[in-house]
Amino acid sequence: MKHPLGDFSTEEFLRVYWQKKPLLIRQAMADFTPELDGDDIAGLACDELAESRLVIGSYPDHDWALRYGPFREQDFASLPDENWTLLVQDVEKHYPPLESLLNRFSFLPCWRMDDLMVSVAARGGSVGPHVDQYDVFLLQAAGRRKWQTASTFDPALLPDCELNVLKSFEPEQEWVLEPGDMLYLPPGVAHHGVALDLGMTWSIGMRAPSSADLLQALGEWLANRQDEGERYRDGELSPAPVAGEIDSAAVSGFRRLLEKATGDASGFPAFIGSFLSRYRLAHEPAPAEQQLEASTLLQVLTEGAQLHHNPWTRLLWLQTESGALLFAAGDEFSCTADLARRMCSKPVRLTRAPEALHEELEIACALLNRGHLYLQFPQE
Repeated sequence: MKHPLGDFSTEEFLRVYWQKKPLLIRQAMADFTPELDGDDIAGLACDELAESRLVIGSYPDHDWALRYGPFREQDFASLPDENWTLLVQDVEKHYPPLESLLNRFSFLPCWRMDDLMVSVAARGGSVGPHVDQYDVFLLQAAGRRKWQTASTFDPALLPDCELNVLKSFEPEQEWVLEPGDMLYLPPGVAHHGVALDLGMTWSIGMRAPSSADLLQALGEWLANRQDEGERYRDGELSPAPVAGEIDSAAVSGFRRLLEKATGDASGFPAFIGSFLSRYRLAHEPAPAEQQLEASTLLQVLTEGAQLHHNPWTRLLWLQTESGALLFAAGDEFSCTADLARRMCSKPVRLTRAPEALHEELEIACALLNRGHLYLQFPQE
């Protein structure tokens, strides 16, 4: 599998470009042949489980119109000849073989990977000049696309527009990407892509949670714990001098309560593991229809079945003093670090050593029964 950074080493890319400045890599994936075409993406956009958008308009006319899926076939039949873009998120989860494309970026932490978004655009298709707050690799899969970027720009957005389009945009750099070319963009760089002919751009997006994302998720995580934590208590309370006032002592008390809840050295890593193991837009895995016992799982594994990750589940783990915590779409399991590593491998690798067999089968059954893993049999 060819490295996607071309002549750049991983170390050079991470030191010089990662989260610092754009990089164009000509023929980064010269061997890449799209497994899905524009019709496939349009068909996926008709699925009610797919996250899809249709953008019609152009810059600088600012005649933008935004529609959300699911769509119907007739919606695409009535499109104009130019100035439209269809975008579909999480394509690799709907079509798992595309996970091999994301595996080319394994030089980045697994939890960083968010999704593969595919955009199909007619000539002139664009979503306008805008700024993203996450890293993205823009792979040209078919057709040609012109990209313009700027590190210094006016951040004012177009008023009364559903899209976060910059009101004005003066490019500093410009490239035309051919199939196989790839552009890396760090967060905070303004960019504008325009299709020069009918084609596809495959966007490998990285995850970059905001502090607001973390605080909201932390609140939900704390609220769902059986132990709701400490409650507010007064210190030395004096009679309230002014009706309705929240005095500085109360504010300090609440700050200390919040700091204690979020700064718990034992609980915070578990929250981070739970939070990062959930995909941003992912559907929650459904429990298996047939709940397996450990003995049954051992039998089917002996007969050649393999354990695979549900594409909507991310498996992560972190080291603890006593072993490891394994996370799957928010669920948490205690196990050994060795077992956690093997559960995160693709496909899952079990040693089935006598001393580890019981723990392996129990964890694997729990993951299977909750829908985080599935069995693939030899004939499939």
